Amino acid sequence: MTGGRTAPRILIAVSVLTLVVAVVGFVVTLVLNAFVFDKYNAYGEVPIPGTGQVHLPEGQATVSFHTQTIGSTSGGLPVPPLELGIDPPDGVPEPQIIESYGTTTTINNDAHVRVWRMEVAAEATYNITAGGQVDGYINPRLAFGHDASRWWLVWMFAGLFVVGAIALAASITWAMRRGRRPSPAGAPQATFDLSDPYTPSADGIRFEQLRHLSALRDSGALTEEEFQAEKRRLMNWGAG
Repeated sequence: MTGGRTAPRILIAVSVLTLVVAVVGFVVTLVLNAFVFDKYNAYGEVPIPGTGQVHLPEGQATVSFHTQTIGSTSGGLPVPPLELGIDPPDGVPEPQIIESYGTTTTINNDAHVRVWRMEVAAEATYNITAGGQVDGYINPRLAFGHDASRWWLVWMFAGLFVVGAIALAASITWAMRRGRRPSPAGAPQATFDLSDPYTPSADGIRFEQLRHLSALRDSGALTEEEFQAEKRRLMNWGAG
């Protein structure tokens, strides 16, 4: 029985530990994505409106709208109409631009959100022209970088939390059922049989009657002769 109760307790402890790891991992991953993994401006920035040069490697790059904010951006950073012009060096094909809006990241009133993805055919330094309706924004610019966030880790820890919660609920249910479990059918149980009362033997009856006769003689209710006569009669009855 002790071993049967230990298993649910172990599962409860493991489930709680899983939940703790999931929560800590979720928070740490969010922090790392915001402060360490995020490389949205790795290749440089160009003011809006304005021009500049950005050195882009071959492969995929991102273009983000980057600005300072005063109020909250909990509902997402509003992206104004923007214009992007890319002039590649001679002999280098122009990068392919694909609209791709991402989520807003805000750190100390500094906000950015991905607007485009670029497929860069060759590594080179590109001339960039940025424009748009950015009245009301503080120091708006286009940031060129690449995705380095580990959002799959965030989802992994979120899934781990769900698994831990399900395991915890199951283990608690298991422990409660174990606590209400009846004793096994084969377990010995104390029983008392009161249907067969004690029946004294014939010798026991004669012994009690002799004691009674002796008490009568000692009290004077019987003489010695009467006692002896009754004793012989009792012994003869027992022998018969």
